[in-house]
Amino acid sequence: MTTRAGQLAQDRDLIDVPALLDSYYDLVPDPSVPGQAVSFGTSGHRGSSFNRAFNEAHIAAITAAIVDYRKDHGVRGPIFLGRDTHALSEPAFLTALEVLAAAGVPALIDERDGYTPTPAVSHAILGFNAGKSVTDAQADGIIITPSHNPPADGGIKYNPPHGGPAGTEATKWIADRANAYLEAGWEKIPRTPFQRAFHLENTENFDFISNYVGDLTSVIDMDLIRDSGLRIGADPLGGASVDYWAAIAEDFDLNLTVVHPDLDPTWSFMTLDWDENIRMDCSSPFAMAGLIASRADYDIATGNDADADRHGIVTPDAGLMNPNHYLASAIDYLIENRPDWPSTAAIGKTLVTSSIVDRVVAAHGRSLFEVPVGFKWFVPGLLDSTLAFGGEESAGASFLRRGGKVWSTDKDGIILALLASEMTAKTGQTPSQRYAGLAEKFGTSAYARQDAPASREQKAKLGALEPSQVSASTIGGEAVTSVLTAAPGNDAPIGGLKVTTDNAWFAVRPSGTEDVYKIYAESLQGEEHLRTVQNEARTLVDGVLGK
Repeated sequence: MTTRAGQLAQDRDLIDVPALLDSYYDLVPDPSVPGQAVSFGTSGHRGSSFNRAFNEAHIAAITAAIVDYRKDHGVRGPIFLGRDTHALSEPAFLTALEVLAAAGVPALIDERDGYTPTPAVSHAILGFNAGKSVTDAQADGIIITPSHNPPADGGIKYNPPHGGPAGTEATKWIADRANAYLEAGWEKIPRTPFQRAFHLENTENFDFISNYVGDLTSVIDMDLIRDSGLRIGADPLGGASVDYWAAIAEDFDLNLTVVHPDLDPTWSFMTLDWDENIRMDCSSPFAMAGLIASRADYDIATGNDADADRHGIVTPDAGLMNPNHYLASAIDYLIENRPDWPSTAAIGKTLVTSSIVDRVVAAHGRSLFEVPVGFKWFVPGLLDSTLAFGGEESAGASFLRRGGKVWSTDKDGIILALLASEMTAKTGQTPSQRYAGLAEKFGTSAYARQDAPASREQKAKLGALEPSQVSASTIGGEAVTSVLTAAPGNDAPIGGLKVTTDNAWFAVRPSGTEDVYKIYAESLQGEEHLRTVQNEARTLVDGVLGK
């Protein structure tokens, strides 16, 4: 931890927005340089225009590749086009619209010329495609967002007609085609100037806010929250959910305050994250320091990242909840309070999510579906209701409507935030108090994720780990029970490695979006045992990287 983590950003921490925007147009990437080529991680292509990693050429090429992908895969409906509040999202939005317009692809954009959370795009795609078959003109979506990444970054991701994140096969197809466009000369890609593109018949306005907010009662008991009178604080962290929270408060007459309603592309109101960077990570106690400090003002306080696909839950009694603790509480509450959910529907989790979830799911007699990191693995199950819930340790999750049908197939930080209020109103306990009861019943979890810098070459080594590289027979004094490079739920590659014992585990994997690697670890024998497990995990990493 650095000395300024959790402190308010200062002028020297803020980006030069005009210079960033100039770089978007002026700097041209070289696709032969790995850091400048199109590369889709777990949530799309991300980078900064300063580093020639997110520039006009990238967005033109990626959008043209998506147009080709749609043709190749028979997607003939409109494309929902949304963006978040990052400075680079505005020019990228315009570039994407110009390419779509020239290609004759119908685009649905926000009627208020506002910002669009990822879950609102997923929800809109599913609503449009409801009742349609693969032979019909189905819709898909593009979201311009780097999620919680720093202000200098931009991002773009594609959601096919199933409404969720595109799978590896699709993203590789799109990335390969986009890089081919870059190599052949991206300037040749047909584009319609945005002033004209906005007025074409193929560009239509869509009321994303009403479409999403007006349907919330189907997934959350909004009447219960309203009648409880709970004091709610909702912090969009300067992101795309700001107008959505204002609409939720007004439409449902909630006692809800929108924290930080003003937008600022430098995010000057943020507190610095663990590495002294501004990062809109609502699961970070450093980035959420301001909301944590004011937790006594609310019965429930929540945060979202810039595109609102993540959630952070702050309670008066516990401050910012560990994401794993909240997922366990949410799953426990939902299984008990959604009687119309299919009894056979499983609960999905990523393999770096707390093992407390396993015990909660087993206690309710439900099946567990454990997958690699990445929300895409939950999409088919949520779509056909064979999964009731899908959640990631990084504070991303979604779940079925109250009636047991699909709500979204992408992460939805807004409904997870609202669920915390429903849970408190229904039970009289905050989610953290409810988790305390689970810990007493199933064991106290000591869990941590550590991030460390890693080059692309180092990340590649960690992503290719093999069980044979683990020679230890014990971890933290306990016998090793498994060494996994594939997930138990679907046998898909982890892109790293997980080692388990009876009461602990650790996992190592490279980040798909930043130049860092991550060590996840958990112990049910306390903090000291957790530190031992972490140290042994770091020894493994150092050996792989030759440190």
